[in-house]
Amino acid sequence: MGSAIAKNLANANYRLLLFANQKNKTRALADEIKKANPGADVECVGCSFDASWEADIIIPAVKYEIEKEVAQKIKEVATQKIVISISNPLNGAYDGLQTPANTSAAEQLQELLPDSKVVKAFNTVFSGDFTQPVIDGKRTDCFIAGDDDEAVETVGDIVSAAGFNPVVSGNLSASRTLENMTVLLIQLNKKNKYNGVAGYKILHN
Repeated sequence: MGSAIAKNLANANYRLLLFANQKNKTRALADEIKKANPGADVECVGCSFDASWEADIIIPAVKYEIEKEVAQKIKEVATQKIVISISNPLNGAYDGLQTPANTSAAEQLQELLPDSKVVKAFNTVFSGDFTQPVIDGKRTDCFIAGDDDEAVETVGDIVSAAGFNPVVSGNLSASRTLENMTVLLIQLNKKNKYNGVAGYKILHN
């Protein structure tokens, strides 16, 4: 997901600061982005603290189980910054969530980063959707939830730049529903053999 988001945002002329524990991965990703888009502004950074200190918007593209560790590392430099929660707290069988019904991964991340503006986004789309955001002639919806209206609007712009149709779903508590929607999408993907290219679409007059 991190690679997919970075590639699409590079095409939208965002400045990207990439960090991963395995430095060869970020170098390879940066080289791939530069090859496809020589004008892309992309840089590999040596640690998550430095990357988060310099960035205006932080996207921890890590598994749910690692978010607490990442949050502890960046908390000091994430004050008043937008942090986009893309994770889903899936169980081992991918048929349910680890989180209790009265919370979500995004809300837990907000508790870990009380001075940041956590916004849920990108969790209801597959990584394969980034190369094909238009499915059956319709642009895939990407649902957004957050408590700060300005931050939600900014993330909506990022979602659009990544190729999806942003749908604001409510306050951060709405991410409980959004994370459950991903469980359903995974089950549908397995049952109907969508091959990892599938998404939701709200149809309306």
